[in-house]
Order: sequence, then structure tokens, then C-alpha cells
Amino acid sequence: MSLEFRALVVDKTADRFSVEVKRLGLDDLPAGGVLIQVAYSSVNFKDGLACSPTGNIVRKYPFVPGIDLSGIVVESSDPRFKPGDHVIATSYDIGVSHFGGFSEYARVKADWVLPLPEGLTLRESMILGTAGFTAGLALQLLERNGLDPSRGRVLVTGATGGVGSLAVNMLAGAGYEVTASTGKASEHAFLRDLGAAEVLSREDVSAESSRPLEKERWAAVIDSVGGATLSYAIRATRSGGAVAACGLTGGTALSTTVFPFILRGVSLLGVDSEKCPMPLRADTWGRLSTDLKPKALDRIGFEIELEDIPRITSTILNGGIRGRAVVRLSGQN
Repeated sequence: MSLEFRALVVDKTADRFSVEVKRLGLDDLPAGGVLIQVAYSSVNFKDGLACSPTGNIVRKYPFVPGIDLSGIVVESSDPRFKPGDHVIATSYDIGVSHFGGFSEYARVKADWVLPLPEGLTLRESMILGTAGFTAGLALQLLERNGLDPSRGRVLVTGATGGVGSLAVNMLAGAGYEVTASTGKASEHAFLRDLGAAEVLSREDVSAESSRPLEKERWAAVIDSVGGATLSYAIRATRSGGAVAACGLTGGTALSTTVFPFILRGVSLLGVDSEKCPMPLRADTWGRLSTDLKPKALDRIGFEIELEDIPRITSTILNGGIRGRAVVRLSGQN
């Protein structure tokens, strides 16, 4: 099968770094069991790192980033998939060491592919993407720890970003009372529109403190920021509550004490969307297409073209993104 198609290619040499839309052929794609005509991709923080000369995430150049993709199967050597199937693939090594979704065609391992859940379009699945999957996985882990709407208010940090905005809308739709925090004063109305009952500033939830414990405020926290914000979340979570940690935009260091854990029984839950086992991954995507499907997907997602990706990745790395940038490729639903 001879075919030329467009892809965003990052390349790095001793004296030059480039991010350009180029024409590739199928022979340029890595080996994999499923060839997919990509309908949509999406832009995540990790993609921002891949498109940066100092991101230290791409292992070999030239490379096609994009950790998410949805599309239609063209060829498959695996009997689980056949031409015409609508599928999604996110995380694993996609967009890190294996050519990703910023391309009109992608070839990936069959074990990384999921059938598109009934109840989602290809476009909706990429408004969700890894960000929505992470938010849904965080909520599932919190619920397994005992969280339900009767337990009290849930805090979502970094709430205007991809994970945060989807988590706010997801929680509100599931009947939770949500407090959202953001560093953008101009976005309070947006967050209330997504279902937040209260909006706090970034400073309210990231102040350094020598106190080992704060007043008990949150039944649970979904934290996509890390650093001082995660430290605060642990100090301020109620007895028996939990914090789901799923981001690092505010830093990778964590300063805490044992007191929240031994005096309040607070749990710190790590959310690993990259290596999540397939049964839990499939279950989470199933809920994202049913009871956890955010009602405001069209307000959270906005479409861009391949050529727009460098601008969007720069915005993401600078903390300026609102919602989810969805890359339109073939645009089939």
C-alpha cells in the first residue's frame, strides 16, 4: 500500500531543533499490528515537552509526537481489529518512543488499541483523551477509597487545564459538590459554568506552611499541579479522605509530614494513566462514555490544525491553556 500523508515531525541535531509539518509515507511509520487512519488527536502537557528542545521526553529523532489518537482501522494483523473499526489509542509508548497521533496515519501495537466505546464519537474521545482518562481514573480510584457525594466537597486543582476542567464537569455531573482552584482570575465564570460551586485562587491552595495539618476541608482532592499545591491538599484533606495525584505543572518536589496519614488516615493515590492495566483502562473508558461522560465536552474542547500545534504546546507549557485542544486530521466522527 503506497500512500503519502501529513504529519508533525520534531527533529533535533547538534545545532538545530525543528517542529514542522512534513509529508511521510507508510514505510516511515514504526512496526505495529494496527494501521489507523487518524481522525483526531489532542494536545497534552507531555506533547508540549515533546515539541520543546529541552523537554527531554523524545528518545530518538526525527519523531512524530501525540500521545492520543482516535480513528478508523485500515489494516490489522491482529484478529481483535478489522478494517473499518472505530478505535482509540492513548498513552503507553505512543508519542514518546513510538510515533504518535500528530499524523494522518499511525501504526501502533494492537495491545495499545481499544474499540471506541459506544456513546462516544471519535471527536469526543479526543476531547477526553489522556486528560479525560486521567480525570476518570482519578475519580474511580477515589471512589474505591470510599468517596461518594455524601462525603463532602471535592477540590480540583489546576482546574482550567485539560485534566482539571474535565474533572470539574465530570464530578459535578456525578452529583459531587466541587471547589475548583485556578491561577486565572478571568476564568471563574468558565469554571462555574462547568459546575464548580466555588472557585479559589491558586494562592489559596498553594501557600507554604510550617503546620503539619490544616483545617479539614476536603473529602477528596484531584490534583494536577503537584509541588506546594499537593502539599497543601494533603494537609487539608479530611479524616479518611484521599488525594489523587496526577500532575506536575507546579513542581515535582513534595514537602509533607506523616501526620495527615497517621492522625487522619489520609490516602495519597498515584494516578498512572500511561501504564494503567488494560482491564482498568477499558472499564474507565466505559464509564467515560456513560455515567462519567462530561456534559460540557463541546465547551471544553476546541479544534485546531496540525500547523497550530507548536503555538498550543507553548501555551500549555506556560500554563495558559483553557480546556482541550483537539487536532482535526481526517475529521471523521
